[in-house]
Amino acid sequence: MRSKDYGRDVLSGDWRRPRKGQIPEVAAEPGLVAEDPASGFCGAVVACEKDAVTLEDRFGKRRVFPLAKAGFLIDGKPVTLVRPVRAAGPARSASGSIAVPNLRARVARESRIYVEGRHDAELVEKIWGHDLRVEGVVVEYLEGVDHLPDIVAEFGPGPESRLGVLVDHLVAGSKESRIADQVSSPYVLVTGHPFIDIWEAVKPSVLGIPAWPRVPRGIPWKEGVIAALGWKGEPGEVWQAILGRVRAYTDLEPALLGRVEELIDFVTAPRSG
Repeated sequence: MRSKDYGRDVLSGDWRRPRKGQIPEVAAEPGLVAEDPASGFCGAVVACEKDAVTLEDRFGKRRVFPLAKAGFLIDGKPVTLVRPVRAAGPARSASGSIAVPNLRARVARESRIYVEGRHDAELVEKIWGHDLRVEGVVVEYLEGVDHLPDIVAEFGPGPESRLGVLVDHLVAGSKESRIADQVSSPYVLVTGHPFIDIWEAVKPSVLGIPAWPRVPRGIPWKEGVIAALGWKGEPGEVWQAILGRVRAYTDLEPALLGRVEELIDFVTAPRSG
């Protein structure tokens, strides 16, 4: 008597090569329990990279497995683990602020921020340029602070035309601090960082150096730095190379970050009363 033919065994064959659409994809979220059928290792997801997932069993042992198609079991059923898709947060500008999409620069305020030189202005623009265009603030440079009191008088600061000034090497007893002390107006804020030059505000690690070198008195600082580090080129060329390494506010020293943010807040403050 011939037995009834029920066809192919539904449990036979390679379940790792299922027909299209049979095996569900499951996001490898932390805490998800999955099993590697080849080794029998079972554990919770603790990490998931582009091509691999890390499982940790109840004894604390961890193993890394590739994210193969139909490569895991959940509750005894084959699944394909995939890297979780994270919800995109708001885009950020180089300063860390929330970027305004399709920005059209605001009409420039009468208020201004002055910085000492071209290099200072270029660095401020690279990190805070988006923020400044949102607020309609123009950055100009002084080419030194020797004539700061005269420049402030000519600017004519007032409630609707505030002036913020960023000074290099603004430390107690310095020439810069003595000049800054000559400026007294509720509509002017003179602040600064302790660095000899704006170059020093870039973290050494960004440039692959252990620290900024000390330059002996009497030697121009930029040229002394270039020589001490064995760099090639004129200061302007070297600065462009330095600026090219700076991507975001995290590449700068906090002593500069705080002062620039303070100036932006000051010149954009609403008129009191």
